[in-house]
Amino acid sequence: MATYDIAKLHPVFVRQMEALAALDIDAVMKNYTDDAVLLRYEGVSVGIDAVRETFTGYLTLKPELVELQQYVETEDTIFYRAIMNLGGEPEHAFGTLVVRDGRIWRQTAGFGS
Repeated sequence: MATYDIAKLHPVFVRQMEALAALDIDAVMKNYTDDAVLLRYEGVSVGIDAVRETFTGYLTLKPELVELQQYVETEDTIFYRAIMNLGGEPEHAFGTLVVRDGRIWRQTAGFGS
């Protein structure tokens, strides 16, 4: 399996991982466009306020990147699979970030094996 140097990946992904690690909701939200949409199996968050509400709840789980298992990017799309600690428990995470004007415009995120 490939090893990834997080600092050398897409700048939006790097900023998002840093903001999540800092548990900083304001820093997280700076990564999203005002018309961002977040799709999860639990529901769809449409617009910046709904995305903020979703991430405010997510940050209570104190997400921590354990291992970036797979990663591929283009100029405007990031696709990843990782192991994250959520509430102290390891979870398999996957998702896609679509970037517009240097911020996340569309995102999919899920957890499972």
